[in-house]
Amino acid sequence: MDQAVAVTDFELAIGGMSCASCAARVEKSLYRVPGVQRVSVNLASETAHVEAVGTDLAALISGVGRAGYTASERGARPRESRRELVELAAAVVLSVPLLIGMVLRLPGWLELVLATPVQFWLGARFYVAGFKALRAGTGNMDLLVALGTSAAYFLSVVDFAQGSGPLYFESSAVVITLVRLGKYLEGRAKREAVKSVAGLAKLRPALAHGAAGDVALARVAVGDVLEVRAGELVPVDGIVVSGAGYVDESHLTGESLPVLRAVGDKILAGALNRDAVLRLRVVSAPGESFLDRMGRLIDAAQGSKPEIQRLADRVSAVFVPVVVFIAVVTFVGWMLAGAPAAAAMINAVSVLVIACPCALGLATPAAILAGTGAAASRGILIRNAGVLEQAVRLDLVVFDKTGTLTEGSPMLTGVEVLGDLPRDEILAVAAALAAGDNHPLSAALRLDGARNATNLRSLPGRGVEGSVDGVRYILGSAALIADAGGIAPAEEASRSYLGYADGTLLAGFAFADRVRADAKVAVARLRRMGCAVMLLSGDGALAANAVGRELGIGEVVAGATPERKREVIQAKREAGLVVAMVGDGINDAAAMAEADIGIAIGNAADVAIETADISLLRPVLGLVPDALALCRRSEAVLKQGLFWAMVYNLIGIPLAASGILSPMVAALAMAASSVSVLANALRLRSWKPA
Repeated sequence: MDQAVAVTDFELAIGGMSCASCAARVEKSLYRVPGVQRVSVNLASETAHVEAVGTDLAALISGVGRAGYTASERGARPRESRRELVELAAAVVLSVPLLIGMVLRLPGWLELVLATPVQFWLGARFYVAGFKALRAGTGNMDLLVALGTSAAYFLSVVDFAQGSGPLYFESSAVVITLVRLGKYLEGRAKREAVKSVAGLAKLRPALAHGAAGDVALARVAVGDVLEVRAGELVPVDGIVVSGAGYVDESHLTGESLPVLRAVGDKILAGALNRDAVLRLRVVSAPGESFLDRMGRLIDAAQGSKPEIQRLADRVSAVFVPVVVFIAVVTFVGWMLAGAPAAAAMINAVSVLVIACPCALGLATPAAILAGTGAAASRGILIRNAGVLEQAVRLDLVVFDKTGTLTEGSPMLTGVEVLGDLPRDEILAVAAALAAGDNHPLSAALRLDGARNATNLRSLPGRGVEGSVDGVRYILGSAALIADAGGIAPAEEASRSYLGYADGTLLAGFAFADRVRADAKVAVARLRRMGCAVMLLSGDGALAANAVGRELGIGEVVAGATPERKREVIQAKREAGLVVAMVGDGINDAAAMAEADIGIAIGNAADVAIETADISLLRPVLGLVPDALALCRRSEAVLKQGLFWAMVYNLIGIPLAASGILSPMVAALAMAASSVSVLANALRLRSWKPA
């Protein structure tokens, strides 16, 4: 008999990547490791997510090393920004005199002395990475820079030795300096892009205050009681068992105002306790808190690739060989046209330098990093990058009713006496039975100080049965009354009934669930975005149609079972519509999974959150159009980045080949293209809903 084999997730920090072709080569090298099933490499965050069976971290690191790159367990990589800054400063100091020398005519020996350390010390990284790429049978940005600057440098060395012809030392040195400047600025922009996610790790203290003193979080177990003092971060998800005070959950849910938490309330790990001593009972195991799950969801989204990025990857895979071919054609073409060899070589160098695929590789991950980070800061978790593309094409948004469009807390609005008990006695008996039932309608019947019911028996999906003062009663749906032998009124999910155990009807209770205050505005915003809106509810027709009329939703499907909800979504998709399903409960999970975009609203059941493509951390309906609008904006920025990266190369390469752009201008343009793509993506961090 086959046994299921556990799949292990690995998170790696990758060093040495410089362009999209590097990321593609790292992916290929990891796929060659036995047991690897899925790989996703993110150039912007310089990470790789690997799913594998029967392999270990050492094998993955070795596989990356064979491709010419370094790998380590994520989080273990040291920052090199200070060293990079020092080397960049040295490159500037050595290159500036060469630029001045273009006007003042420095001696050739001095130009050689200044250019050599730039070429072979500060430019060594390009030789090393370029050689590794060649050894692996591919090319990358480093190879292009190494080829181009070497051609300019050695051409100048030959001319200097022969005492003839112009020198191009300034071209090789300044190109290396400008490329290093671009990579430094690019690195800073990358760190800004991932800051919102990296900040999650800082929302948790290292220790927790236990009964026997401070303990490490890894030793905290479900059921332990911990103390959180004023001004401290909450270390775990927990239920308040004593104390009351305000906590700041803005980093988690996007809610700017502190919220009151008292006995019985849940507090999330990462919240800031503002003004009281609280004692919590731990409800999540180490590594399984909402904060941990939130981090994993964001990581997964930022490591995923939309379809358009796969096209860019295919282009990048053949880009470097094509550029080298164009450079050779440029050199040969200028020579055939009668140009001096030096001029032909410099034009070929310009082609090599300007045609870097950095911007092409950064456009998509930068937009995803910035977009998902901006969403997380507003209490919106986006599970995968494919959602961005679907949001642009969205035709229909389908809402569940109870707990989604409504508050999910029904109130008793009427009591109809149908038997021989007075109204007060009816309410007292109903309250006693309701105390032992967990249905939302029963919650509206509970009273403080209610009598005790005995011999309670839950009847799933129908109600509850029990004895009050020695008399046997049933409380629940019309179907329960009918099954007991009584005369059942018309079935309506917003009503429940009280009767004797033999089915004799005593009373009917009417309930109403208030529509959320922001529901009407959210529905109107979705329509302005070009989306139709539909209500799909398990409640009866009267309740569902009433909510539909109040919100102006014309298409309402009531009395839908979980399977029926899934079938409705399936039918809409088969009709050619792109559909989003918004829900909060277990009964919505199948429909959300069937939809093109599943959206779980705040306080949703765990199964709904795990199924959802987008999770809203607050029960605020306005976050639905916010999330979709931000997805659309992120997709637009992503396409802008890819468009300008393509246009840059389509315009730059012909200009360089024609001799219009010098190597220095080409290097500056190359650096500017990468930085501009990142800067455009970072604008998403300040996105605000319209």
